Amino acid sequence: MTYGTVQYSESAGTATITLNRPDKRNAISYELIDDLIAVLKKAAASPAQVIILTGAGKAFCSGMDMENLKELTGRSDEQNLQDSVTMASLFRTLYDFPKPTIAAVNGAAIAGGTGLATQCDFTLAVPEAKFGYTEVRIGFIPAIVSSFLIANIGEKRARDLLLTGRIFGAEEAHRLGLVNEIVPPERLMARAQELAAQLLENSPASLQATKKLLSSYTREQLDRQVAQAVQGNAGIRQTTDFKEGITAFLEKRKPTWTGK
Repeated sequence: MTYGTVQYSESAGTATITLNRPDKRNAISYELIDDLIAVLKKAAASPAQVIILTGAGKAFCSGMDMENLKELTGRSDEQNLQDSVTMASLFRTLYDFPKPTIAAVNGAAIAGGTGLATQCDFTLAVPEAKFGYTEVRIGFIPAIVSSFLIANIGEKRARDLLLTGRIFGAEEAHRLGLVNEIVPPERLMARAQELAAQLLENSPASLQATKKLLSSYTREQLDRQVAQAVQGNAGIRQTTDFKEGITAFLEKRKPTWTGK
């Protein structure tokens, strides 16, 4: 089966998933979300025991697709809620994936791209990689990723990143614990393959049981938090600030906030 926005391959026990919209800096479109969920299900059922997630071109994932952003301000309450449920499903599928996952972050990973990169069990990044939970800068909220971020780095640090919406580099991401290793660009995929080979030396049954156990520690809390986040994600789209933020972003101007 072929996919319009991702590439999938398997070799020597490893499946590689490549976000394949290089002309759009691998921005998250509705099609990409559907393709990525589908390909993750395929990888889960495959003989591959380790998954590598990376991006084609110079970016890992630049966040929400601009064409889809244009549509958001005109969607109904029901559509907004379904969008939020689908996005939550993507992040939860990656977080709870039964096999070890490695993100090979080859460039910018912004907003939802940061979420994808840091949901993996291991995150490798090139020195030039950039990260950021930039949603508040366009009147949105980083609702769904917030629960996972707090679990990774703690509430105080998460508040800094989520409330400022600032961009931060690979070194800071490494210090915060969001990135495991910083790797030269020419070594990124080779290092990901080396890590995959190390994981393949372990018992597949033990790896999957360990992942299942780790997920079980936070499942009930995440269920509650993600359910709240879905509602918040959908609800913010009805605000004046959200509509102004999206419009200003698309028009490349500073927004005029009203707080409504």
